[in-house]
Amino acid sequence: MNALNRTVFEELEKVLDTVDADQQIKGVIITGAGTKAFVAGADISEFTTLDQQEAKALARRGQLIFDRIEKNAKPFIAAVNGFALGGGCELAMACHIRIASEQARFGQPEVNLGLIPGYGGTQRLTQLVGKGKALELMMSGNMLSAAEALQWGLANHVCTTEELIDKTVQLLATIASKGPGAVARVIAAVNASFEKGVDGYQEEVRLFGECFGTAEMKEGVSAFLEKRKPNFQ
Repeated sequence: MNALNRTVFEELEKVLDTVDADQQIKGVIITGAGTKAFVAGADISEFTTLDQQEAKALARRGQLIFDRIEKNAKPFIAAVNGFALGGGCELAMACHIRIASEQARFGQPEVNLGLIPGYGGTQRLTQLVGKGKALELMMSGNMLSAAEALQWGLANHVCTTEELIDKTVQLLATIASKGPGAVARVIAAVNASFEKGVDGYQEEVRLFGECFGTAEMKEGVSAFLEKRKPNFQ
């Protein structure tokens, strides 16, 4: 069921290091092994020995890793192929886009364990679906179907299981064909709207102006005026 345990966190960190270092990587798709789950949640057996300070350290680590995904300059798409519960829902929400199969299920059922989401779920779910719906989902522990997740704004698209990876690859390929610097600045500008003490509009102005100093912008504008496809590097 692809539980989020210490090993998975270590592997995610290694993946993020590779993504940051390798300029040939244009974007990332995260999906679950097998057919049942994207990530069905944390490995609860690891919780039994934690005290309060260790639990805080675990939550901080999870938040730092998921922040690296959310703030990454390259697009991350979650291909949600089954259960995305607890930490799995939080991982999907850290990605920039979520595409769900029809059998996907989303939820933050931590209250069933006497817990709350700890890897950013209380914040990202509220940003994505609004305060009332986020509170309902987290306080009830209920699950959303893929269709409900789409209606609530938690999922961008829903498709069949057979179409899931192809649709995700197609969307990522479309994004990868655009200017990588512009894509990175879109991510940065959108994220700025949720950062305390940051004026998102001013950050947009700064990033917009920054574009005009890039070869990428000059190539894009030239290609448009010359009626040809741009050759972004």
